[in-house]
Parts: sequence; C-alpha cells; structure tokens
Amino acid sequence: VQLQASGGGLVQPGGSLRLSCAASGFTLDYVTIGWFRQAPGKEREGVSCISTGDGSTYYADSVKGRFTISRDNAKNTVYLQMNSLKPEDTAVYYCALKGSVYYSARYYCGYYYGMDYWGKGTLVTVSS
Repeated sequence: VQLQASGGGLVQPGGSLRLSCAASGFTLDYVTIGWFRQAPGKEREGVSCISTGDGSTYYADSVKGRFTISRDNAKNTVYLQMNSLKPEDTAVYYCALKGSVYYSARYYCGYYYGMDYWGKGTLVTVSS
C-alpha cells in the first residue's frame, strides 16, 4: 500500500490549496482515509477524515466551513480542498489510511496512531 500526498505549497492568508492523496495497492472501499497535520512543536492532529463505507466525514473544529474532503473512486484518490487559509494552518499535512470502517471517521481522526498506512507529508505554508 502506498499513499502519495501532493499539493502543498506557499499561499497567502485567505488563499486556497487542494491536497491530493493517491492510493495504490489498495482500493478505497470500506476504509477510513484522512488528513492529519503537524505544526512545529505540536502534536499531530486529525484535520478531516472520510469513511468510504457510508461516506460520513469528520472535520476538526478549526477547519469546519473552510476545508472539504472528497473522494474520486475512478482515480483512487482523496482530496482536501482548503479555502480561507490562515497562518495557523501552516503545517506538514499527511494522508493516512485505516483498513476499517468499524468505528466512525471522527473516531479514527482522533487517534492518529491507530492509522495503518501513512504517506509522506506535504508542507503547507500560509504566510504573507
């Protein structure tokens, strides 16, 4: 299983970015997949997750209304559309996959150490 994250970069406050996570060696059926981030000196945190079993999603309070997670079955890819970016969104963003939908997307997003597979991070810097 490989997860390839891309789409990070430098953006001004208020700007937008779209992160992509392409999965190979695993179809995105009945799994939980999501985005996590880690800022310097801070613990990794769940940003948004989606359960591909029922399509349910979870968003951290800090990104609700600004970020949207989506899935393209044909491309086996999950996206994170990030709008109205703030300097505090600056972090390395990782996509991760859990081979289960037994618990909710909210549950798995809250316990990053329980995820089964991780992609390499992509850096998002929000600065003027």
